Amino acid sequence: MVDVPAEAPEHCPGTESEDAGKVSACAGCPNQNLCSSGATKQTDPGLALVTANLSSVKYKILVLSGKGGVGKSTITSLIARTLADDNIDRNYVEDNLSVMSIGFILEKESDAVIWRGPKKNGMIRQFLSEVDWGNLDYLILDTPPGTSDEHLSVSTYLKEVGVTGAIIVTTPQEVALLDVRKEIDFCKKVSIPILGIVENMSIFVCPNCKTSSEIFPALTGGGQKLSEESNIEFLGSLPLDPLLARCCDEGNNVLTECPNSPVIPALKSIVQKIIKKCEGDKENSS
Repeated sequence: MVDVPAEAPEHCPGTESEDAGKVSACAGCPNQNLCSSGATKQTDPGLALVTANLSSVKYKILVLSGKGGVGKSTITSLIARTLADDNIDRNYVEDNLSVMSIGFILEKESDAVIWRGPKKNGMIRQFLSEVDWGNLDYLILDTPPGTSDEHLSVSTYLKEVGVTGAIIVTTPQEVALLDVRKEIDFCKKVSIPILGIVENMSIFVCPNCKTSSEIFPALTGGGQKLSEESNIEFLGSLPLDPLLARCCDEGNNVLTECPNSPVIPALKSIVQKIIKKCEGDKENSS
């Protein structure tokens, strides 16, 4: 029989911290005495489970942005679709695209997920350690905005098995770039390599007349300028195409349903750069 500690408080400093059991957030926690005595400073068994489960996944990529509403989830799905596409010069197998989401385990689509930090972190661990991912070339992880508990949990769990890197998503306007800079700083602090920056919604393309216009003007230089300032590769810009957006919302394959969209060539160029960054870097290090 193994004693399992109770769930940590929302602002738990962590069992590895020097402040474990000693700060105000620890008051009332049933584990406070254990933490303050140092008895809990041991390896999280979840790390070994994640490492074992992801041992057959070659490349683990996070899609990040400090800003909400920049299209992280859309870009995650587009990258995954393109990586799995037969036209990309890669090895592939039948049924080679899988997805897991907390939305699949809710009773109703309208159900809110009202969880404290430890509950969310436990679900992240389950997704990484208990989902049968099998043999994968790429695992693309969509993340929420900000630099919260979820990001720390993912970076911690992937540290042992090796995170390949992060793709930073932004839109052209300065209000988005401000938050994205924080995300870049987060990656540096937790030692997550950044594969590159993608600028989403760079221009709007009218589906009727094909005229281009700027919805979010890049008054301070947009993603390209941020890339230069941060010394991070600029992977490319994606225009805003409402027909493609609708296709994504309906769950259809944009590569077959919207082959003439101006997004497609830009997307394929970005994915080719990602492949080169991942597989080229591996070849150079071997």
